[in-house]
Amino acid sequence: MISQLSKSSLKETIFPAFQQCRAKTLALFEGIDEATFCYQAHPDFSPVGWHLGHIAYTESLWLLERSASLPCLFPQYRKLFAADGLPKSERVKLPNLEESRYYLAVVREKVLDYLEVADLEQQERLWRFILQHESQHSEIMTFVLELGKQERGKGDKTIQNSKSRSVLSVRAASPLGEAKDLIQNYHPPIPPSPHPPHHLSEMIQIPAGEFEMGDESVHALDNEQPTQKLYLETYWIDRYLVTCAQYRVFMEAGGYQNPLWWSQAGWKWLQTEQVIQPLYWCKNSIWDNHPVCGVSWYEAEAYSRFVGKRLPTEAEWEKAASWDAQAHCRRIYPWGNEEPTLKYCNYDNLMEGTTPVDTFWVGQSPYGLYDALGNVWEWTTSWFDGYPGFQSYPYVGYSQVYFDQQHRVLKGGSWATRPWALRCSFRNWYHPGVRQILAGFRCVADKALQ
Repeated sequence: MISQLSKSSLKETIFPAFQQCRAKTLALFEGIDEATFCYQAHPDFSPVGWHLGHIAYTESLWLLERSASLPCLFPQYRKLFAADGLPKSERVKLPNLEESRYYLAVVREKVLDYLEVADLEQQERLWRFILQHESQHSEIMTFVLELGKQERGKGDKTIQNSKSRSVLSVRAASPLGEAKDLIQNYHPPIPPSPHPPHHLSEMIQIPAGEFEMGDESVHALDNEQPTQKLYLETYWIDRYLVTCAQYRVFMEAGGYQNPLWWSQAGWKWLQTEQVIQPLYWCKNSIWDNHPVCGVSWYEAEAYSRFVGKRLPTEAEWEKAASWDAQAHCRRIYPWGNEEPTLKYCNYDNLMEGTTPVDTFWVGQSPYGLYDALGNVWEWTTSWFDGYPGFQSYPYVGYSQVYFDQQHRVLKGGSWATRPWALRCSFRNWYHPGVRQILAGFRCVADKALQ
């Protein structure tokens, strides 16, 4: 578990990562108004202002109070920004953006002072946890801002003038935005078509055999550990994420009106929600080859039944994404162990939206999966639970409290996932009825389909 890097090398690694991550977090608030800062866009998610304060609170709690044995710098914020302090509905009375930025700055100054003397050889895992914690909340803030624009925009046209861009505003522009020149070895977008190209329906055979699942490195969170050897029978998996064009076929065939494709729980959810399309849906055919995004687990399950397939288990997804059968080893990323760049995947808000599912051919997994990391999160059929031998870290409430058989695992990250939370072993989890997140899916089959 202990890194092989020296204390000085660890500091040289951690310091710039903390600075880069914070700059990306604060960039989300450029041009934001106070109403948006405190607005609860959905009952299941706190306002973005709360997430910003929670980042400072968590950093202070674990690095300054628990590790450096310093007193709480802002005791007045303890109840407000603790994860278990207030219900989400009561998190709207917040310090303003200026005060919140001051809170973050003071805590960060003390943290960097402590970094000079901290025993990083013993604490590296905790520092990397804090880095990933901020990364995760940064992604949550990205889609909460989008939800807020949708909800407030229904009655306030001026909301569209915000400087921060949204999924929908990006979808009104070029599919790849101004950043497309940054992608090395980029494939030009496929011309718009009412039908998906045949190759986007291709499936890959994953031969029967054993593989290693999980990660025990110092970067891994508690729910990724310990690693385990698993044997899987032969199965087939979609090479590409399910596209908008493919999903439209389901919609136009009456998929949302036909109970044949829905599980009992899914049909009950549908009757309650009364939805007829994914949350982040655009009718423009220029998005046909982008992944469908903003679907619940129930919608993904219904589509998979419609096409005669099913959703993958978490193990099936991870083997196809990370296992190198020739080298008989697990890869950190589908393409190998080199850190993410725009050559390999769509991540870190660099593209400000989704990209066509066959864009990143350099980032394929050993078996040939595209977009195994980035673009959109992928629903799996597995319930979120601890691996055999699981030990909570740094506290029970981070993962273990969600081992309740009510949260489905998602894999792979999205276009908004920070690099510090992007790897094949990373596990996300949400209730199956949630569709506000940046989630899509791919399907599997137990035998080759004609």
